[in-house]
Order: sequence, then C-alpha cells, then structure tokens
Amino acid sequence: MRRALAGSFSLAFAAGPLGVFLILRRVSLMADAMAHAILPGVAVGFMVAGLSLWAMALGGVVTGLLVAGLAGLVSRLTPQREDASFAAFHLVSLGLGVLLVSLRGSNMDLIHVLFGSVLGLDDNALLLVTVTASVTLIVLALIFRALVAECLDPGFLRAERGHGSISYLVFLFLLVLTLVSGFQVLGTLMVVGIMMLPAAAARFWVRSVGAQMIFSGCVGAASAYVGLLVSYYVNVPASAAIILSAGLFYFVSLCAGPQGGLLQAARQARARRRHMASIPN
Repeated sequence: MRRALAGSFSLAFAAGPLGVFLILRRVSLMADAMAHAILPGVAVGFMVAGLSLWAMALGGVVTGLLVAGLAGLVSRLTPQREDASFAAFHLVSLGLGVLLVSLRGSNMDLIHVLFGSVLGLDDNALLLVTVTASVTLIVLALIFRALVAECLDPGFLRAERGHGSISYLVFLFLLVLTLVSGFQVLGTLMVVGIMMLPAAAARFWVRSVGAQMIFSGCVGAASAYVGLLVSYYVNVPASAAIILSAGLFYFVSLCAGPQGGLLQAARQARARRRHMASIPN
C-alpha cells in the first residue's frame, strides 16, 4: 500500500498539470489517443522480453512518439484535423496492441497492461514513475510561459520567436513519458483518468493556469489516497477506485465550484431575473 501510494502520488502530480494544458489547448481526448498509441510498443516489448518494465517502457515511448508524429504529419499534409487523425491512429493502435499481447501472453497479462497493477509496484516501477514525474515537472517549469502562449495563440509565438512549435513538441514528449510510466500504475486505459479528471475539476475552482496545475496535482493525489483506502476496506480493484474517486471530485467541482459551477450559475441566473424584475417598464 505504501508503494502504491507513493507511485500514485508521483503520477498524479505529473499527470494533472499535463491535463491542464490539454484542456487549455482543447485537445482533451488526445490523452486517451496517446494512451492507446503506446500499447503496440508495450506489446512488442512484452513479446521480446516478457514482463520487463524497461523493454515495455522503451517500446511504449517509441510507438507513442511515432503515432504523435504521424498524426501531426497527416493533419499538416491533408485537410483532416489533428484530433481526427489522432482518433484514427489510436483505434488502430489499440487493436494492434491487444492483438500482439494476446499472441504471446494470457488474459491476465492483457489485464495487467490495460488496467495496471498499482498494488504490485516493485522498485523499478516506482523509480520509473518518480523519475519521470520529476523530469516532467522540471521541464514544464522551464517551458511554462512558451507553452501557455502556444496554447492560447500559437500564431503569435511562431511570429515572435520563429520556433513556437518546439514547446508543443516537448510537451508531447512529456505526455508520452508520463503515460508510459503511468501504465504500470493504472494501465493504459485508466491512466488517462488521473490526468484529465483532476484537471477538469481544477477549472471550476481557480482561474490561472499555474493555480490549476497545482490544484489538479493535489486533487489527483487526494483521489489516489481515497481510492486506495476504498480498495483496501471494500475489496474492490484499486485502479478503478482511484479513477472513481477522481470522478467524484470532478462532479463535486461541477456542482459546487465557484468558477462556473452549476450552483453558481443558478445563483447568477436568479440574480439576473431579480434585477430584470426590478427594472420599471
């Protein structure tokens, strides 16, 4: 449980800030596409070296970056939008990855890759997650201003510096690294939840990008803590409990958040109606 908590905390503090930038750039589903894009590489690593963490991680990084590059290339050379090309590549990658794992491994191996094994983290997996999270946070701090500018107005950044897309490419690399390290914790299907749900919840509480990054990391860590406790006392799968805890935080934020939550919207609507009613005809 202590290893699971440490690994989940590390993943949450790195994944949440990345999710904030995905929402800011309005490509939230890219995380899901990239999580599936790493699956064929993970499967090839599994076929070559079995359940070797480093072989599967290396394969996942290679295929993740390859799919990201191909999707970007298709969107630039054809009229197809980037999100559509990512969707196409992610579906092909998911089918290919499941097929490759099934050829060599058992159903349990497939479940391990898709849903992770947070309660079975060893030293190597814990080291990979913590090192990746540290590198991600340091690099995000270095490219923070350029990345925010690229998300809000990429044309301005390219005109100002001439290489605005470099920060976005670095961001994609960090995204792939985090997803690859996170599949050992929550699996390729569940890892997206700890990235996007806390980031989406943070939007309802704070406005600035920096504050959202901090808030999303804290929400992800709290979700991991609550989910692990629920999995222990109720005897349910830990990865599902963590993601459902993050989902609960999101729905609470959606209802009660002071920055556009449903309750605030209802109060503002009543205030507008009272104001309109007080205006004489």
